[in-house]
Amino acid sequence: MSTGIWILIVIIALLIGAVGGFFAARKYMESYLKNNPPINEEMLRTMMLQMGQKPSQKKLHQMMNSMQNQAKHQK
Repeated sequence: MSTGIWILIVIIALLIGAVGGFFAARKYMESYLKNNPPINEEMLRTMMLQMGQKPSQKKLHQMMNSMQNQAKHQK
């Protein structure tokens, strides 16, 4: 086979791998977010009520900001 055909085969294989990887990663992230939804203020409010604390809006914002800062530093 000529060199041009080999180069074409390699390029096609790379494109197929990239497209397949994209869809596999997308499916994985969708299932991950479905099983582990991100925490929002309503979930924090419910959690605090279950622990016997009265959640104020200020406290909820502090906890949300704290969790977001912690997530940024872990990356």
